[in-house]
Amino acid sequence: MSAVDWDAVADVVSAACLLAGCALTLLAAIGLLRLSDVLARMHTTAKPQVLGVLLSLVAAGLQLRNGTDVATLVAIGVFQLLTVPVAAHMVGRAAYRTGQVDASLLDVDELAERIAAEEREQRTGGPGAAGPARPR
Repeated sequence: MSAVDWDAVADVVSAACLLAGCALTLLAAIGLLRLSDVLARMHTTAKPQVLGVLLSLVAAGLQLRNGTDVATLVAIGVFQLLTVPVAAHMVGRAAYRTGQVDASLLDVDELAERIAAEEREQRTGGPGAAGPARPR
């Protein structure tokens, strides 16, 4: 039985992860340019771009193999996973609030229901009417 050259296996897996990560990031960039709806663009920039970055970080980690470097790459990956969904949510909410979203494309518009309920409460003096207006 022959011994497996783990360095060669790591190089092949690293190359595959790097190519897949670059392809996903390229697809995210193309989607950003090609899609017309704000929400579709937001989805395209968030999901495949993060997976592409994570695959690129895995590829770099397989090449570096140093504890400090891998820990830094893990921190970058965690930071991406924590910040990109929040940023995408804020962009989507800002687009909705400024009228950039086509309401006919939405299946369920939960935010409109919430805004209507808040406005009713403020007009009738219900809960939250006496306090400062919440940002929208």
